[in-house]
Amino acid sequence: MLQPGLMMDRPLLLSSVIEHAAAQFGEAEIVSRETHGPLFRYTYAQCGTRARKLANALAGLGLKGGDAVGTIAWNNHRHMETYYAVSGSGMVLHTCNPRLHPQQLIYVINHAEDQVVLFDATFAPLVKGIAAHCPMVRAWVCLADAAHTPTIEGVANVQSYEDLIAPCSDEFAWPEFDERTGAALCYTSGTTGNPKGVMYSHRAIVLNAISGCNPSILSLSPADAILPVVPMFHVNAWCIPYAAPIAGAKLVLPGPGLDGKSLYELMESEGVTVSAGVPTIWQLLLAHVEQNGLKFTTMRRTLVGGSAMPRSLIAKFMDTYQVEVRHGWGMTETTAAATMGGLMPAAKGWPAEEKHAHLAKQGRTMFGVEIKVVDEQGATLPRDGESQGELMVRGQWVLSSYFKADRSPLVDGWFPTGDIATISPDGVMQIRDRTKDVIKTGGEWISSIDLENAAVAHPAVAMAAVIGVKHPKWDERPLMFIVRKPGHALEKDEILKFLETQVAKWWVPDDVVFLESLPVGGTGKVQKGDLRKQYGSVFS
Repeated sequence: MLQPGLMMDRPLLLSSVIEHAAAQFGEAEIVSRETHGPLFRYTYAQCGTRARKLANALAGLGLKGGDAVGTIAWNNHRHMETYYAVSGSGMVLHTCNPRLHPQQLIYVINHAEDQVVLFDATFAPLVKGIAAHCPMVRAWVCLADAAHTPTIEGVANVQSYEDLIAPCSDEFAWPEFDERTGAALCYTSGTTGNPKGVMYSHRAIVLNAISGCNPSILSLSPADAILPVVPMFHVNAWCIPYAAPIAGAKLVLPGPGLDGKSLYELMESEGVTVSAGVPTIWQLLLAHVEQNGLKFTTMRRTLVGGSAMPRSLIAKFMDTYQVEVRHGWGMTETTAAATMGGLMPAAKGWPAEEKHAHLAKQGRTMFGVEIKVVDEQGATLPRDGESQGELMVRGQWVLSSYFKADRSPLVDGWFPTGDIATISPDGVMQIRDRTKDVIKTGGEWISSIDLENAAVAHPAVAMAAVIGVKHPKWDERPLMFIVRKPGHALEKDEILKFLETQVAKWWVPDDVVFLESLPVGGTGKVQKGDLRKQYGSVFS
């Protein structure tokens, strides 16, 4: 007969995270860029106090456990308070992506049944356009004081955040409930049809955040200052707003200032040691650093996800600026990170190029997550680093069903990610492409990601994207889009000859289109669907 464990059974709740930070790291700082410009500085203890005031304010508006509260906001201290006040009260925090099309934003607010929406003043014009179409929203709260809360024509129920919480008590008894209760809701982006909702439980978020503090993942401690560039409206900012308080790390929130100059100055002035974001952000940051002959004096690690990091960018960070690159993978459906890359001790003597190639992979699973790759018939493929198939994932913080969906997307208990990947014998996973992006030419597969990375290695290329275009003979052929770096000349023949030295000759695109910019979505990913709509019939 199995013996029961004789341990206390305490629920993993988000309210315990902010209370832990306030009690154990009460003087650790949160530094936040206000939407109107200046920096705001306070402590975890003060954040906890204001979160309790907001919890009382929301209760005063008649909200109760299970109700949804939306946010349309940047990474800032008031958004941070909302993270804890809403979920800690037993309500559901719905972080809305402001870069969605207005009709999609209306859809997700109504689908989530948001009762109150908190927004940054930047998004007042957006609120003006959608408010009349969101009948369940009883109050629109601007994340500002009265002086910086705009009047929005046609929207009567607008109030300032500071006015809302000012009269409220800072004493609030966080309720206790099942840790599997819904805590936060995030909708997918870049999918066909309406966005799909992913409801995260308290348990899933806390487990991911605790795991993220580990040395091989975020490696956070009170000695660190972390700046999440990844938005708080997208996949919980990779759970950094939860992990940083658990570890007692200083948290630096950049607000709307996401250009290279603003990020660099904030990193330097606040002693940032760790940052996290998508490759497009790091390209902007390095462009500013290179153009101005700067260096990083405190930053030691950059965490990358969302899309593949070009090897040339990895090499620049590591070899020129001595900043470690950790490449991870996750998705809306996995709460935050599911895998993280990095170099093992055995790699110490490797040549630089071999290190860069290894770091371009998405790494090993975090404890609590399992992965496998399968062929088109669903059979598990070997972990040999060569066999590629669809990546499947399951684990403690992977969704089981979409919010309000009729059926689960799982296949035999595994979530099909839509990514094409390989897994090496030592467990290192590499994303090769998306199932919808991989290019089939003459019966063979071409990875759009590998082609893009090869192009970005050219010194005149700022960004590159590749799509498959229908071809009368070869089924599909790659079409490449290039954004040149400012002040650099580059013609089609030159980049094609360069690619011949980087990839198999039959991979080299038939044509190149030069653009001023690539269409980028709300999470920093290139919107290849937009490119297909405009250019998808070039070779037919």
